[in-house]
Amino acid sequence: MNSLLLLLALQVPQLPDSSGWGVHVLAIARAPDGAIWVGTYEQGIFVLRKGAGSWERVRSSRDTAAHAISWDFVHAFGFGPRGQVWYGTVGNGWGLSTDGGKTWKNWEFRQLGPEWQYVAPNGIVTRGDTTYIATADGIKLTWDDGATWRVITDSIGATTAKDSVWGRIRNQYVLALDADEGLWIRDLRGREDSEDGGRHWRWTPSSSRDTDELRLPPRTFELPDTPSPSAGPAERPRHTWFRRPIALADQPFIDQTYRFGSTMGGNFQAHQGVEFNNGDGTPVHAIGDGVVVHAGPAEAGALTVAIKHDRRLTADGRQLFLFSVYYHNSKLLVKVGDRVKAGDVISLVGNTGRATNDHLHLEVHASPFDSTRLIVDPAVRYPPYNTNPELWIEPLPGTGIVAGQVWDSAGKPVQQVRIYGLVKPEPQETPFSFIETYGPRNHSAPVYQEHFAISDVPPGEYVLGVEIGGRRVFRRVNVEAGKLTWIEFKPDR
Repeated sequence: MNSLLLLLALQVPQLPDSSGWGVHVLAIARAPDGAIWVGTYEQGIFVLRKGAGSWERVRSSRDTAAHAISWDFVHAFGFGPRGQVWYGTVGNGWGLSTDGGKTWKNWEFRQLGPEWQYVAPNGIVTRGDTTYIATADGIKLTWDDGATWRVITDSIGATTAKDSVWGRIRNQYVLALDADEGLWIRDLRGREDSEDGGRHWRWTPSSSRDTDELRLPPRTFELPDTPSPSAGPAERPRHTWFRRPIALADQPFIDQTYRFGSTMGGNFQAHQGVEFNNGDGTPVHAIGDGVVVHAGPAEAGALTVAIKHDRRLTADGRQLFLFSVYYHNSKLLVKVGDRVKAGDVISLVGNTGRATNDHLHLEVHASPFDSTRLIVDPAVRYPPYNTNPELWIEPLPGTGIVAGQVWDSAGKPVQQVRIYGLVKPEPQETPFSFIETYGPRNHSAPVYQEHFAISDVPPGEYVLGVEIGGRRVFRRVNVEAGKLTWIEFKPDR
């Protein structure tokens, strides 16, 4: 039973909705004292105490004296034998309360460094006095409420963890953790079991990612009474697609919380690329044929590769040069001048530079100038010709792309507005909630002039909704595998 259905089955009061589009529930758990804890996307934690008739709300705060939670994107809870309450987040670590949620001690970037930020969905379990927290960078465990930490990681992670290593697993990118039959985890390629608290592990391979785990649907919203206008038919791409930079056998999904143009709900600056969260050392592949034009440090010291592709793009009567750029690597395997083919391994995933976890940051540029300095310049935070990579790389097998425009009543693009209604079940580690249109520092692709684009969308019919000038506008779209569906939002007259 998924979390939303479980809430209905419990016959609890409706969750307060500050957005007007519903509450996106990520996790739900019942504490030993009978309280119900609900983690949400962007709206923090809701708590229903035993016998209470309304929900309490727990939110993050920039005031460190408030002793609040660290982040409002919560999808894991755990409960200790002495009344401890643990929570885990999508992108900013975890925290502990020993007074029922009144105050919190947090482990986030300042305490953890550029790893351990992405807790696995429902990835906190307690066995006796020991708490295990599964993340995309391995498992942390403590038996004294965080005064002491040990690490369960793979061979690469062990090189940096050193004396704190408690046990070894095959892959530090942990997707699930439980303790129902001993301690077990699921990673990208199989399951591992431990009968001695995580010291030693037995691995069982699987042919693909297990899809039988709990799936949490995105929040739903009330549809209009009248039929919604339909978007145009799905079409073939207007230019050929590049390959994906991460193999399907690794973690090939794009981070859904921080896509191109996204601000993650207004928390960050508009994103200039897309992220592929993977463990340190994962191979990075060239997305197309070309020549390496940069291989070395870039912004904030990130180890970076840039490729000028053989392929060109004709748009508006101009010939544009196409570049792809790969940031935050732990190791570079090519040098300037090397010729590469699509699929060649050019580097290894890492977290060098301005990074909060192990991941690949990918950019695609369409430039009228054959100038590497316009593509990779350590002093430039917002490159002048980068575009949305989701329009350039092939979608995952069996999925399609949705792109389009959002206009106000004066015919101007509506920036950083949210579009609701798509269903994206994977990856659970970075759950999807809404599309954001681009901000002023993002650039549309020359042949589309889009205001938003999102790839890897499961085929089917969707009703998408957006608010323009205080009015809700809905459109019905049909997504087909291997095709792009174009949609326009304008205020209905």
